[in-house]
Amino acid sequence: MRGLLQWIEARLPVGRAWRDHLSQYYVPNNLNVFYLFGSLALLMLLNQLLTGIWLTMNYTPTAEGAFASIEYIMRDVEYGWLLRYLHSTGASAFFIVIYLHMFRGLLYGSYQKPRELVWVFGMSIYLLLMAEAFMGYLLPWGQMSYWGAQVIISLFGAIPIVGADLAQWIRGDYLVSGVTLNRFFALHVVALPLLIVALVVLHILALHEVGSNNPDGIDIKRLRDVDGKPLDGIAFHPYYTVKDLLGVAVFLFVFSAVVLFFPQMGGYFLEPANFEPANVLKTPEHIVPVWYFTPFYAILRAVPDKLMGVLAMGFAIAILFVLPWLDRSPVKSMRYKGWMSRTALALFCIAFVTLGYLGMQPATAITTWVARVCMALYFGYFLAMPLYTRREVTRPVPDRVPRR
Repeated sequence: MRGLLQWIEARLPVGRAWRDHLSQYYVPNNLNVFYLFGSLALLMLLNQLLTGIWLTMNYTPTAEGAFASIEYIMRDVEYGWLLRYLHSTGASAFFIVIYLHMFRGLLYGSYQKPRELVWVFGMSIYLLLMAEAFMGYLLPWGQMSYWGAQVIISLFGAIPIVGADLAQWIRGDYLVSGVTLNRFFALHVVALPLLIVALVVLHILALHEVGSNNPDGIDIKRLRDVDGKPLDGIAFHPYYTVKDLLGVAVFLFVFSAVVLFFPQMGGYFLEPANFEPANVLKTPEHIVPVWYFTPFYAILRAVPDKLMGVLAMGFAIAILFVLPWLDRSPVKSMRYKGWMSRTALALFCIAFVTLGYLGMQPATAITTWVARVCMALYFGYFLAMPLYTRREVTRPVPDRVPRR
């Protein structure tokens, strides 16, 4: 056995990878519960991949058979209902974990130097997840799936000159049809998962190259003992693997309760309209995307001009990519930043949650104006960041991780 392991190690450095990324990868000793969401995101990615593979075994990617195949999975396939709910509820759980993971990055400045590339890879994953979720949302071929795709794809038609041709190219037809369903299915189950997995690997490799951030924003690599180990660091394995396993157990308990007892979550995870087959002659009274898209949908509706609304929605996502270069603060963590940064982050979070709620409501004069105010707060957080982060008074950051 030892000879076999040595033979494998000489050709595939499994042992070295174990040491570099687990047993001898040192992380700060003050990581809190917010640092669980990275491993939970990996768990949900695995859940989506595995349940997705099983669902494709009985799914028919045609306009005539898609809805019926979903009903067949739910009613006749052994434990098909469980696989379907694990996948649909898993999508919402995935975005909850991702949003909390991103919030932790904003809270502790995990996007600042030298972790700019880690942040860019993470935002690329987020963008691809949105595309993956949008294309997967069409596959049940229900009323909301069909008309939601019709509305979102039609937004590309607002682009001058190339808009109409671009929308037709995305659909593959003059309207959302079986051709659209087939190409969305191919992208959803093959192309986008491969890109997401590749970016996740790059995200982790980039993180392990520069090291993990911590709630105090202190670089633990500066102070080492005689063996070269960080004084304020501990090995990821076994210390944080055990901690992550405890977090995973608690998360799975809550996730399983939702899947088994509240899989539709009152219509937020699975809309009632999506239990009706797609009907091109019957438009739903209120077309809304799934909850994790609604903040950007509210920004789109808040702008009167269609083209400017599409640009505002795109800019709301694109500006996240340049966040590392907008923050000019000499400190990373919100624990040591001034009152302006804290107030700005609080207003941003309130605005984002409010936009998410407004995006699920019918558009009225009042909701539109509230959405415009929240949109101003959303963009103001980023655009004013170079000013308030440079001018505010910050607290001194200790040389070593404080004992708490």
